[in-house]
Amino acid sequence: MRKRTLGFVALGAAASIFLSACGGGDSTEGGSADQGAFNQGATEVVNPSDKTGGTLRYAISSDFDSTDPGDTYYGFSWNFSRYYARTLLAFTPAPAEASTELTTDLAAALPEPNEDFTEWTVQIQEGLKYEDGSEITAQDIKYGIARSNYNGGELPNGPRYFESHLKQETFNVYEVEDPLETFTAIETPDDHTLVFHLKKSFSEFPYILTQPQTTPVPVDADRGALYKENVLSSGPYKFNGKYEPGVKLDLVRNEHWDAATDPIRPALPDEITVELGVDQNEIDQRLINGEIDVDLSGIGVGPAMKSQLVTDEDAQANLDNPFSGALRYVNIHTPVIEDASCRQAIMYAADRDSLHRAWGGESGGDIATNLLPPTISGSNPESDLYPSTDNKGDLEAAQAKLEECGEDEGFSTNIAVREGRENDVATAEALQESLKRVGIELEIKTFPAEDFFAQYAGSQDYVRENDIGLSVSGWIPDWATGYGFASKITDGDAIQATGNYNMAELDDPEVNELWDQALATEDPDERADLYGQIDTLVMEQAAIMPVVFDRAMFYRSDELTNVYYTSSYAMYDFMALGVDRG
Repeated sequence: MRKRTLGFVALGAAASIFLSACGGGDSTEGGSADQGAFNQGATEVVNPSDKTGGTLRYAISSDFDSTDPGDTYYGFSWNFSRYYARTLLAFTPAPAEASTELTTDLAAALPEPNEDFTEWTVQIQEGLKYEDGSEITAQDIKYGIARSNYNGGELPNGPRYFESHLKQETFNVYEVEDPLETFTAIETPDDHTLVFHLKKSFSEFPYILTQPQTTPVPVDADRGALYKENVLSSGPYKFNGKYEPGVKLDLVRNEHWDAATDPIRPALPDEITVELGVDQNEIDQRLINGEIDVDLSGIGVGPAMKSQLVTDEDAQANLDNPFSGALRYVNIHTPVIEDASCRQAIMYAADRDSLHRAWGGESGGDIATNLLPPTISGSNPESDLYPSTDNKGDLEAAQAKLEECGEDEGFSTNIAVREGRENDVATAEALQESLKRVGIELEIKTFPAEDFFAQYAGSQDYVRENDIGLSVSGWIPDWATGYGFASKITDGDAIQATGNYNMAELDDPEVNELWDQALATEDPDERADLYGQIDTLVMEQAAIMPVVFDRAMFYRSDELTNVYYTSSYAMYDFMALGVDRG
């Protein structure tokens, strides 16, 4: 059996990556380098510099789902949390597809598996410290994983990969006397070694070790749901006072962070500020005016500003419009719309052209007719089970499906969207108009983005009690395989009472069996074939309506340094960024 199937890469210091990625570039201690050209940041580092200092300013129209690394699943939260939360492994700090390769962070080397990939051993670096000067240990990483996956629902956000794969009976870290002793699936034979024991073979397991849930948390420091107020930093920055939900989060340098141990964070700014709950149009205007540096959401400028920028010749050199690797889609909740024929009626009646325009047309991405993005092996973007002329929908087919499910006159339900997500709202409005044509009435319900999954569209009880038949969502790969992309949104084993990301609650035996087969399949090509089969079955069940394979329109200011798009987070790499105010 082969020991390696993933193409892991280990890298040196982060600062050298930025310059080499530009063919050497110009390292500048003062003054800005060439700001590049349209879409240059999609494949190259723009304005490389090793200049330190200054304040990097973020803003967002919503809020973090949580600043607690063990309780988050938003892509921007994962990207940003790395300022203060180091993980066992990381993705390569380089532009575009190179960023999907693995490297080390807290780990001293990449993990070593046993022969059947059911046991993985990781050594961590010695001498790593928290912001208070105390040493980071393997036991702290073990506890960080335990609290994020076994907490009785107190930390509802975040994936449950560890819970799914570790050979561990369910327990609650907050209810047992000694959580480290109870948590037997991870051994720590010494302060710098972790041994993971899995239920079954899983050759892609190292990718899970990039996730914020591997951030070290000492048992004595944990405050449960209140830990998010002031996370104990293991990274180059620490909280400057408490995180204020809906208001702000400020970071300052952590003097106990050692750059020599960190291959992914150059830590250029002296301070980092985040304004929360700012109107999207205000954010976009302040980006252009130079009053803020980065939109934290990582989904690009809003529709109004995009329409201005695409026709502004002077702005082209400051714009990036890459394919993100993300799918924007609509969940069709199977517990509410139970009959597959009714769900298929929705698929047929959808006006894909209007949905595409809701995302900005060509600059917003390509119309999607299948689940897996083209960047994922196993994807078949030519597949289309619900074809129509000019992407306007097939109303006759939709009516026939309504008759099959006994809803000849149509039916009514609610569609959930996130506050502050203009494209999501526009998607819901476009679908609302589409479905009216066959008598399906949608009422749009808007919910706070930070609680969307934990309390509303991702809560089984709320969905049922409030007739949430559909919800607008988006997904980027946790890592760049079919499993890393789609398992948490289509596998029945991923369904949770709250913090649910399989929001359609698809629990199809055939799909579930194929996911189990994929876990036990070592050959990447064979796994890709299984992922393609899953894609087709999900579309047949009409549990997810693909809308677009996303392109975001990012604006990078002239003062922002080391700017590049990372495929691993589907936005700019926040860790690379610096500022040069000239």
